[in-house]
Amino acid sequence: MRRSETIPAGLSEPGASSGLLEVFRRRYLLTLIVRKEVGIRYRGSIFGWAWSYVKPLVQFVVFFVALGVFLGLNRSIEYYPIYLLAGITIVTFFNEAFSNGTRSLVDNAPLIKKIYLPREVFPIASVFVAAVNTVPQIVVIIAISLFFGWAPTLGQVAAIVLALAIVAILSTGLGLLFGAINVTFRDAQSFVEIIVMMSIWASPVMYQWQMVADAVPEAVFTLYRLNPLTPTVELFHYGLWFPLGPTGAQPLPNLWLFAGIALLISLVVLTAGQLVFRRLEGRFAQDL
Repeated sequence: MRRSETIPAGLSEPGASSGLLEVFRRRYLLTLIVRKEVGIRYRGSIFGWAWSYVKPLVQFVVFFVALGVFLGLNRSIEYYPIYLLAGITIVTFFNEAFSNGTRSLVDNAPLIKKIYLPREVFPIASVFVAAVNTVPQIVVIIAISLFFGWAPTLGQVAAIVLALAIVAILSTGLGLLFGAINVTFRDAQSFVEIIVMMSIWASPVMYQWQMVADAVPEAVFTLYRLNPLTPTVELFHYGLWFPLGPTGAQPLPNLWLFAGIALLISLVVLTAGQLVFRRLEGRFAQDL
């Protein structure tokens, strides 16, 4: 008897999943998990969401005084605290989504072993939670930038949205890939910690891209720009820092071209992550 004849019409094979599409068909389940994770973050806190706004404000003051005033970086990079906060915000979004996505299956092992649900929901929920935590930081940066005369063009606003989209897609793909591997080989989590540690230095967050261009051969600089985080950080700078009119500011060479390449790389990583996830998914309950 053929396999299709054993399943009544209108029903599906138990445990069968259509991957990412299945997650968004069950959006209510995704919403519940995101709410749970966000609630845990502020459980027992008196001020709750207020901390999400206080932290970036404190960061701004520290960067402005310690780095901008004491170390004189405001003289070499105008509006340096905003430049720094913009880069840190987008990289922190990536790091949080990637790290939590990698741990998400192991952290939810009891649930995975007890009932069936699309397992991709856990890495994807980690990206949504990271996005929710990033929104207050963006709001604070924009509020401070408005104080200094921030008036972006439509293209600069589009740069911010594109940067967030690239990070969301890239971190989802990496979360699926390393999350699936981490179920069997917990060394994956340590490897991810190394990547996260290096990410802030592998992109122009603390420094300007010109320093890299002046210090390395053209071929190495091209590889530097092919790192998806490099054009992503520069898109954020283009949208948040450039409208302030800093002296001597220059966009990354071929910024939009490398942003398009970063988006393509992110989509490839997402596809590869989903394929590996589906291949290893059958072992999750056993290995957990």
